[in-house]
Amino acid sequence: MARKLLLENINVPGIHTFDVYRQNGGYRAVEKALKTMTPDAVVEEVKTSGLRGRGGAGFPTGMKWSFLAKPEGRERYLVCNADESEPGTFKDRYLMTHIPHLLIEGMIVASFALGAKTSYIYVRGEMMPQIRILERAIAEAKNAGFLGKNILGSGYDLELYVQPGGGAYICGEETALIESLEGKRGNPRIKPPFPAISGVWACPTVVNNVETIAAVVPIINDGGEEYSKIGNGRSTGTKLISASGNLNKPGVYEIELGLPVEEFIYSEEYCGGIANGKRLKAVVAGGSSVPILPANLILKTINGQPRLMSYESLSDGGFQTGSMLGSGGFIAFDEDQCIVRNTWNFSRFYHHESCGQCSPCREGTGWMEKVLHSLENGHGKMSDIDLLVDVSKKIEGNTICPLGDAAAWPVASAIRHFRDEFEWHVTNPKEVMEHNYGLAKYADPLPKLEEVASQN
Repeated sequence: MARKLLLENINVPGIHTFDVYRQNGGYRAVEKALKTMTPDAVVEEVKTSGLRGRGGAGFPTGMKWSFLAKPEGRERYLVCNADESEPGTFKDRYLMTHIPHLLIEGMIVASFALGAKTSYIYVRGEMMPQIRILERAIAEAKNAGFLGKNILGSGYDLELYVQPGGGAYICGEETALIESLEGKRGNPRIKPPFPAISGVWACPTVVNNVETIAAVVPIINDGGEEYSKIGNGRSTGTKLISASGNLNKPGVYEIELGLPVEEFIYSEEYCGGIANGKRLKAVVAGGSSVPILPANLILKTINGQPRLMSYESLSDGGFQTGSMLGSGGFIAFDEDQCIVRNTWNFSRFYHHESCGQCSPCREGTGWMEKVLHSLENGHGKMSDIDLLVDVSKKIEGNTICPLGDAAAWPVASAIRHFRDEFEWHVTNPKEVMEHNYGLAKYADPLPKLEEVASQN
């Protein structure tokens, strides 16, 4: 049984409330940090742990904290990125729903370490239930003396606020999030300066993901060295994985980094294999923005060593071709799934969510969606396949933020590994259209306009 650090008490009745969370060891990390440690000591403990950002990039958290500028007389801010918008990713929402005080405790400890007296949790606007849960939990923590003035008599003050977002995927990028938090349109900023120098209201700012901040709690409770013993190589600790797709047991799992991918997919402790007795066709390992890998590559072994659920192994690890652990949005496709249709669906999302600030992304995502639409509807040409590859290359690396890369990688990797399927869509237009017609027959009909009006 894998060790659980974040979800250990997730099934305890009432764990979302302050009293039950406290009875199960909650807020010990706050007491330890504020009463026995200095802010620099907390930062060093996080460095020792080897914790890497759990939002997608995997940058060392302690190092990111150490970059924070500390000019005299300037406010410093901690912002939690809870704008979980990556298709296939829902682990942060799960954590905020069921054990919100874990995030709040992590926010208090991290804010203390960074010298922030005002901190924010920026939550995706559609997550209204989670916003209300967090606001209620913050009120409970404040009533108990863990927020506000002179916390636990330590002399440290902290105010924590929940800020709803506008429902834009682009606001998951930290500088676009900061723009939105300031009340502006969520367009990414050109860097440098980085948020550590000039972030919220031009003040030094750290932006961390929900899971990253929550992981600070067990690090302080158990020590960074103990945390670093869990995992594999530079991928230390545990990781929340959002598992979805054609799996027998989709859901949120906490794994020890370094778990073999095959074990994660097929063991009863985790996903329980592919649904309906089908064979695995492909996997998107870290959310829709990472390259797709066919089954033979995701399950490949080198010298008897399997591919692991870790940052290094999934990105390459000597396997000749790789993907990314990303945000942990693990999507499995069985043998009956159409890769072209899936790629088109992802491209529709990225075209819709592009902020339009950069021409390669604004125009390129539109082109990719249109070409994939033609292929998926029986109107494609062989030249369209190479056109998609060319457009993806012109987007990748040429935008202010990573959304361009996120849009390009799924398309390029799908063609690289499943080119024969794209070519089949060109040479068999009749079968493609008949298949799509069959899907349309079983789709839910759109409600009539008068029905929508009556519901409102």
